[in-house]
Amino acid sequence: MEKERDTQISQKALAAIRLMQQTEITEYATYKAIASRLKDGKNKQVLNRLAEEELVHCNIWKKYTGEEMKPQGLKVWWRKLLARVLGFTFTIKLMENREDVAQHDYAALVAEVPESAEVMAQEDAHERALMDLLDEERLQYVGSMVLGLNDALVELTGTLAGLTLAMQNTRIIALSGLITGISATLSMASSEFLSAKSEGRKDALKSCVYTGIAYLVTVALLILPYLLFPPKGYLFALGTMLAVVVLIIVIFNYYIAVAKDLPFKRRFAEMACISLGVAALSFVVGLLVKMWLGVDV
Repeated sequence: MEKERDTQISQKALAAIRLMQQTEITEYATYKAIASRLKDGKNKQVLNRLAEEELVHCNIWKKYTGEEMKPQGLKVWWRKLLARVLGFTFTIKLMENREDVAQHDYAALVAEVPESAEVMAQEDAHERALMDLLDEERLQYVGSMVLGLNDALVELTGTLAGLTLAMQNTRIIALSGLITGISATLSMASSEFLSAKSEGRKDALKSCVYTGIAYLVTVALLILPYLLFPPKGYLFALGTMLAVVVLIIVIFNYYIAVAKDLPFKRRFAEMACISLGVAALSFVVGLLVKMWLGVDV
């Protein structure tokens, strides 16, 4: 029976089916692995249901290939690591995006393999179920993280750019930036706490912590170039710091775009223009202040 089915479809279609069977069994193992780390609840139930559906799809393709495939261990391990570090919502959304690409493969197979249409419909149901996973705690505090990250980028980028020409010494710039950054972190975190408290929110402390962590991590990354370059390498440190700013904006906005289905390009352009624009203006202000005061550090 299996051989008879093989003769009814082209070798190209059979190769696509093998690839999809491998994908399905790997995603089955991934869902199971991520679900095993979660406490009993809605997220765990949805992940286990998705895993079982992937196994059903795998068995459908197995009828055509006649092959028993094992999950790709390295890929499962990598996704487990991503889920632990960046959250299961982000990781699963990445997998969902790849399933969107697979829809084209399914559509091309419909003529030769009628069951492909059924699998396509079930994959669409996957997407709706995956949307329900967006109740992960860290994603509930995206607003707090955006507040801390964006404020740190704008404020500290401008401060460091202005200090670069005013002081022209990486060690003094790093010291000044570190003092400013720590003070601003405490100020921002406490402001977020008081704001959340005034709104009657019970999660005021968590909101404050997420804001503070986002701010402090950004401060550390922006000051790092000034600690790595020699005292007179302040211009190289400035260039590196600006590159770090762009990299942070890219990574953060990509994460949010994937996890919460938000537009990436527009959000990236907004944050980049604001942060780099403030840096350019502060750079000029630092030069003018240095010339006006006649200070030579």
